[in-house]
Amino acid sequence: MRRIFSVLVSLFVPVLLLTGCGGAASGSTYQQISREEAKEMMDTEEVIILDVREQSEYDGGHISGAVLLPVGTIDEDTAAAVIPEKDSTVLVYCRSGNRSKTAASALAELGYTGIYEFGGITTWPYEIEQ
Repeated sequence: MRRIFSVLVSLFVPVLLLTGCGGAASGSTYQQISREEAKEMMDTEEVIILDVREQSEYDGGHISGAVLLPVGTIDEDTAAAVIPEKDSTVLVYCRSGNRSKTAASALAELGYTGIYEFGGITTWPYEIEQ
């Protein structure tokens, strides 16, 4: 009986450790929304608009009110500086939609729960600031 118990423990403990060590952020996700949904949220809710491109791209034109946080700089400290509350509604975009997905995923893994990714500014049909 001890031998069976020992075998079971040796098989299941590593699995439990691998699946349970991720903490609260494990399995965290973000939602992908349309440009129209993002605009509606911007117009009706308190949101943080997060531009995850580089400074030069941001300087060339961005969505009004957007805060710059380049995707390559996202970590716990930089995210907290622009998104102080983990449950804030954050709308994430980049140029074409690739970096915004990476950034949204990174933010979700850091424990942010209100992350919405809506693609890139190249297909943004609304006004932008120069």
